[in-house]
Amino acid sequence: MPAGTDHLCIRPRGVFRGAVLTLVFAGVLATAAATGSLPRQEPAAGRAEATLRTGEGARDSATVDSAALNRAAADAMADGKSGKQAAEEFVSRSGDRWGAVYDKREYAEFEQALDGTYTGVGLSAGRAADGRVRVTRVQSGGPAARAGLRADDRLVSVDGRPVDGLSVSEVVALLRGDGVPGSTVALRVERGRAAWTETLHRARLATDPVSVRRLDDGTLLIRVAAFTKGAGTRVRDAVRAAPAGSGVLLDLRGNAGGLVAEAATAASAFLDGGLVATYDVEGEQRAVYAEGGGDTGRPLVALIDGGTMSAAELLTGALQDRGRAVTVGSRTFGKGSVQMPSTLPDGSVAELTVGHYRTPAGHAVDGRGITPDLTAGERAEERAKTVLSGLGGGS
Repeated sequence: MPAGTDHLCIRPRGVFRGAVLTLVFAGVLATAAATGSLPRQEPAAGRAEATLRTGEGARDSATVDSAALNRAAADAMADGKSGKQAAEEFVSRSGDRWGAVYDKREYAEFEQALDGTYTGVGLSAGRAADGRVRVTRVQSGGPAARAGLRADDRLVSVDGRPVDGLSVSEVVALLRGDGVPGSTVALRVERGRAAWTETLHRARLATDPVSVRRLDDGTLLIRVAAFTKGAGTRVRDAVRAAPAGSGVLLDLRGNAGGLVAEAATAASAFLDGGLVATYDVEGEQRAVYAEGGGDTGRPLVALIDGGTMSAAELLTGALQDRGRAVTVGSRTFGKGSVQMPSTLPDGSVAELTVGHYRTPAGHAVDGRGITPDLTAGERAEERAKTVLSGLGGGS
């Protein structure tokens, strides 16, 4: 069931072009586009950081001439037209599948989301089997939770606008509004035969993309929904705190990516340094490395599926290629292109494809994905636990 939340909308509404998919946290949007982007200034060698967001499709992205793009935006502005719109049209015509253009506010929201915060009411929405929009999750402590909203409540309208005819992404956009903390949004809600209107005040909320728990057999289950800032450290700290010898089930299913630096930090929990991935920027080869001192002996199984994307695929590839984990599930998404942001004359930001990533063994990810060591469908988690037990990591 497609789902969306009013938080971590990495590609803001208004810059979607065609069948594009954006980085999602807990299914932020049902439709959108995703790219990976490098920061404006490259960090020191060995600690290269890239912002990867998910993508949809199975072909390499074309690259865009950034100088020509800047000229197109500048020419439009000189004619009294929108530089951002001209840039969007330029990128769309270029064939750069993952290219995108943000205005200042949109890009600020994007960067805020990667920090693990968002402004919203703290609920997730999805399309139910009957076609109606329902609440799929309520964030503890958020405005929706304080108002008593529950999972499976039906959303009828947002600020008076009926939602049944809208896409999930459009509902998400209405819930987020202008992104100003303290602004209000009126939700018409149904629960069984009861119906009422709830007015909520949007708030600045924090996301927690990493959950950690001990299973009955002693296995440490670590689920990572997205690699926002701090996610890699959460993984590493959880592994360090685990009892010696206990196995780890690393669940990367549905992980749409995030910051490559965070994925590298997560890899550092299980690797004693070494290569995580290589990538090229306009033909120049570069690399991402894990830090030394990781736990290289603890039994490890990684769960992956078609929703495992971008930075999560880099982590998967590193653990698989270096023989550190058994991977279980289904083929990953296949998003391995690299985008780099540049500021346009009107202050908007364009992210353009400049290269592609490869795993430590040199396997291309873009359009191909990563095939698991053991294929498993609906019972993937059960299969993974059995494999982990065979590795000595569970009862």
